[in-house]
Amino acid sequence: MPRVAHADRFVAISGLSFLIQQECPTGPRIMPTPIVLFGTGQIAELAEFYFTHDSPHRVVAYTVDGQYVKEATLRGLPVVAFEEVAQAFPPDHHAMFVAVSYSGMNALRVSKFREARQKGYDLAHYVSSKATVWPGFERRANQFILEDNTIQPLARVGENVTLWSGNHVGHHSSIGDHVFVASHVVISGNVTVGERCFLGVNATIRDGVQVADGTLIGAGAIIMKNTEADSLHATKGTVASPVPASRAGL
Repeated sequence: MPRVAHADRFVAISGLSFLIQQECPTGPRIMPTPIVLFGTGQIAELAEFYFTHDSPHRVVAYTVDGQYVKEATLRGLPVVAFEEVAQAFPPDHHAMFVAVSYSGMNALRVSKFREARQKGYDLAHYVSSKATVWPGFERRANQFILEDNTIQPLARVGENVTLWSGNHVGHHSSIGDHVFVASHVVISGNVTVGERCFLGVNATIRDGVQVADGTLIGAGAIIMKNTEADSLHATKGTVASPVPASRAGL
C-alpha cells in the first residue's frame, strides 16, 4: 500500500508529490510563495532542498548579515546582505525562513526570527510530507518539522521550533517557541516544554513533566521530573574499554 501523509495540501504517494487545491481542515490554504532563507550553512542548504522538493514554495535567495557574505551565490541562488534584503526581495512579495542552528541556546535563531518580522516578512514554515500530523495541528511561523516525526492528536508545537527527524511528540503535550529538538527524542504525553530549550539525540521525557524555559537536555538523558529554568541535564558518554577491539572475540 502506498504511504499517504499530509504537509499542508502537499501529498506524497509512492514517491510522487501533488498539490491539493481544496481547503485544508487543519489550517489556511497555502499559496506558492517565493522564500528568502536566512543562513548559508548546512541547515540552510537542507531547508532549500526540502522547500524545493517537498513544498509548493520556491527559494529565491539566501541572506546573512553583510559581514558574513563570502560568496555572491550559493547553490545557484544569490546571497544578499541582510541589511539590504528588503530592498532586493521586498517583504510584500516574499516570505522568509530562518534556517540556522541552536547556537547560543537558540539565541541567534530567536534574534533573526524577530528581526525578519520587524522588516515586515511573514515567516514560512515547513512540515515534511513524511511526518505524521493529525487534523487540528496548527502550523506556525518558522516551524521546521522533518521526516518521520510523529505528532499525536492535541499536541501543540510553537513558533520557530525545529523538530529534526524521527521524534515522538505525545498527546496533549506542548512545545514552546524557539525550541530545538534533535533526532529520536521521546516527548511523552502531557509534557510541557518551555521556550528556548534544547533536547539532544535520544533524550526521553516522562509523561506529565514540565521542562522549564532554557533547559538543556543532553543526548540520551532521561528526564523523570520537572526541570528548573536554565538547567543542564547531561549523561556521561560510554567509556572506552581498556581491552583493544582486536581482542574482543568478534
